[in-house]
Amino acid sequence: MVADIWFDPSCPYTWVTSRWLLEAAAVRSFEVRWHVLSLSVLNEGRDDDPEDDPEGYLWYPVRVFAAVAERHGQEALGRFYTAFGTRTHRDGEWGGFEGSLAAAGLPPELAEAATSHEYDDAVRASTADGIGRVGTHVGTPVIAVGDVAFFGPVISRVPRGEDAGRLWDGTLLVAGTPGFHELKGAPHAEPELS
Repeated sequence: MVADIWFDPSCPYTWVTSRWLLEAAAVRSFEVRWHVLSLSVLNEGRDDDPEDDPEGYLWYPVRVFAAVAERHGQEALGRFYTAFGTRTHRDGEWGGFEGSLAAAGLPPELAEAATSHEYDDAVRASTADGIGRVGTHVGTPVIAVGDVAFFGPVISRVPRGEDAGRLWDGTLLVAGTPGFHELKGAPHAEPELS
């Protein structure tokens, strides 16, 4: 089994969900494939700015991620997301991509993609692919397993071991139910990023 995840690397809740997905993969034996999803693309043309990003800085990470995907493939993209997320979300070290690229064993010149428009079409296409599976009413992350696709789950802490597996089983069960549309829990808690 393969689980495809579309993620915006800047979103801390998506980071938590991605770590859960890796935990679930370890106890349920499936492969994770990584894809870029851009909140900047999703918010284009809106009158409001839900991400509070008037300068467009959220484009920088997704461009670098798109460059990694195109030049080095899936495995490298997953390694880079782990390195980037660890530095930015867990350790609070925002700024620059070179350290995360080095930690993932990737060339530092990939960081130049941040301010280039060379990968914007790839970012848009990947975002459209992910959102096309669930609809434009959602954001990041989108996860798909075969014909079953869903937004989230949005979680604030990473379930470990069998707890991660049970959440995986339940999520697939609910999302795969014909006619299922939405399930929400309590209001968002601050994400636990460690």
